[in-house]
Amino acid sequence: MPPTDLPDPATSKWSTVKRLRWPSWMPIDPYILLLLGTVGLAALFPARGTGADVASGASTAAIAFLFFLYGARLSTREALDGLRHWRLHGTVLACTFVVFPLLGLAARGLVPVFLTQPLYQGLLFLTLVPSTIQSSIAFTSIARGNVPAAICAGSFSSLVGIVLTPLLAAALLGNSGGGFSADSLVKIVLQLLVPFLAGQVLRRWIGGFVARHKKVLGLVDRGSILLVVYTAFSEGMVQGIWHQVSPVRLGGLLVVEALLLAVMLALTWYGAKALRFDREDRIAIQFAGSKKSLASGLPMASVLFGAHASLAVLPLMLFHQMQLMVCAVIAKRRSRDPVDDDVTGSAPAAPSRNAVGTGPRSR
Repeated sequence: MPPTDLPDPATSKWSTVKRLRWPSWMPIDPYILLLLGTVGLAALFPARGTGADVASGASTAAIAFLFFLYGARLSTREALDGLRHWRLHGTVLACTFVVFPLLGLAARGLVPVFLTQPLYQGLLFLTLVPSTIQSSIAFTSIARGNVPAAICAGSFSSLVGIVLTPLLAAALLGNSGGGFSADSLVKIVLQLLVPFLAGQVLRRWIGGFVARHKKVLGLVDRGSILLVVYTAFSEGMVQGIWHQVSPVRLGGLLVVEALLLAVMLALTWYGAKALRFDREDRIAIQFAGSKKSLASGLPMASVLFGAHASLAVLPLMLFHQMQLMVCAVIAKRRSRDPVDDDVTGSAPAAPSRNAVGTGPRSR
């Protein structure tokens, strides 16, 4: 995003933040209702034959365009400046691609009591996916944290994940997921990284247009994800794999994911405090280091898991909804905390001010 789009964390009117502020009487983000409706549509009217080929091609094109827009939005100067705050970004990457996968491996002991093997594979894949961009920025802004750092941390995580997630999947899932190969990595790079780089190259000419039409192009973001969800779950219905999931197993999955999220939220907050980050940086680390991206995870799962992608992305979809609801509550509470050094850096990913011990009492 251009520097002029950076919000004032205390009084932000930023559109991304607005989208995440659903009415207090509605416990579920309306977009999640659309996701569930899309799953229902795939169950009742799955794409078959030629229709499935058309849906698959359309979802591939939509995700490529989505990452093209990500590239067009992100300022290259911001990304380069963000490298100065390497400790924060290194911490977020370690949480996303080291701590999360280790917890995923530890969950192997829950099979078969709480999780079936396919659901565990989906849970493990969830722990390998990059962090989010938009929701991390929005929640960091609401909580009055280091917004530029959240922008860079989410972007770096997504770029690193394009290569690292398939490699981790190959090492930890092997052939059990759907078969990893060099061809899978090439497909992911062509679908995600190449469009992103193309957006970066063309940003000089189209960046202003993208910035002026954020709301309209935001529909592309969400529409792309809905299309991928419909394609993946349609394929699952056609393959007849839903008999493997029972309400009891789904309940067990929800409990495991709730524990996973709670552990990561605690580790990112108290771990960042132990590493002597100031309050604004701890907020950015907590929200960027505890989340997983649906936009990045869905197309990767489609390539890596093939016909079993619907079961593979089910844990990710549930975790995505859970993280939005929980982090919305945490962000609002953080925004009410008294802050002695309530000054957020105006430069992208400004280094920590080392004002240790001046932040709010941890909760």
